[in-house]
Amino acid sequence: MFLSFRTIFLFILLISTSASLTFAQNVTVSKEKTDKKDEKSKNQNFDLSKITADQVAESTIVIYGGLLGRQNLNQIRKTTLERGKIFITDAGGKTETAIYERWVLRGESLNKEKIRFDQTFPDAKYSLVYTGEKIFGLYNDSVFAPREDASNNFQNQIWHGLEGLLRYKENEAKTELSGREKIMGVDFFLLDVTDKQNRKTRFYISSKSFRVMMLEYEEAGVKYKRKFYNYNYAQGTLVPYRTVLWANDKQIEEIQIGTITFGQKIEEAMFQEG
Repeated sequence: MFLSFRTIFLFILLISTSASLTFAQNVTVSKEKTDKKDEKSKNQNFDLSKITADQVAESTIVIYGGLLGRQNLNQIRKTTLERGKIFITDAGGKTETAIYERWVLRGESLNKEKIRFDQTFPDAKYSLVYTGEKIFGLYNDSVFAPREDASNNFQNQIWHGLEGLLRYKENEAKTELSGREKIMGVDFFLLDVTDKQNRKTRFYISSKSFRVMMLEYEEAGVKYKRKFYNYNYAQGTLVPYRTVLWANDKQIEEIQIGTITFGQKIEEAMFQEG
């Protein structure tokens, strides 16, 4: 069976305009064969130009949740264990490669999230820990205060990332649709998400698939751009297995996920200072 994303979105739109956009997470796909003539007629009558910012955001959440939206994301992603490689390029053009592990204890919002990011380089290993309230480092079981740039970069991964969109309501963030743009033949919605700390991220969302293909943000006069590649489903939720970050059009980071699993037991002690 093939069901177009426009048909999926039309169903979401009909739900969201009734009682509440939160019903979008309960979208189910009919197993009966879709009549091609009816689908063509719906697509012809459907006007994407009238879509709202929250409808774009809610539709994206439905897709990332495997057509079950928040309900599936919250149920499946209670914990996350991710392993892979990270490639970091410094100002001089030198690239370092590290093996990383990321542990996440999901909170009600990103302010209550707990994240630990371990990086193992050929000559060193250290961790950065985010508790919602603070960021600190761990090196050989000793606590240290990370450099300001390292702390900011770690925080930007969190707040200027996909979770900033997928949990915009939980974060009490504002959404604004800034039009549409076609890049390399792909039509995108430009969705701006601004959190309570006034951090703004622009998401480029495909109008066909409702996947985020790129995001942009600015900090201290530097324009950052992160692109998402190699999408696949992990335990029923959508994950980009490769991301690349640019700063003023210069590549500074690439992350390649090797494995990612959700729901495993993670001890709270991993996120404590000692």
